[in-house]
Amino acid sequence: MLASIPSGRLASYGQVAELAGLPKQARRVGRILSQLPSDTRLPWYRVVNASGKISFPAGSPGYQRQLEHLIEEGSGLPDGRLRWRECRL
Repeated sequence: MLASIPSGRLASYGQVAELAGLPKQARRVGRILSQLPSDTRLPWYRVVNASGKISFPAGSPGYQRQLEHLIEEGSGLPDGRLRWRECRL
């Protein structure tokens, strides 16, 4: 599921859960993503919360890393906002 999210697009944890056949298990998806190895090639950074925001605390290393990936793909802005409406699956 994760690998099928196109570059420049965003999905919520709930959407990923639904697509994986795990309805109402957004938190489970979050836990699974948190356990991915740091060198994974899966686009974990394209998954955000239901409000279209990064779930890491603002300014944390994880937040910065995810935001950098999203800016690179055009779905994030340097001020930390995401283009949720335009880029949502």
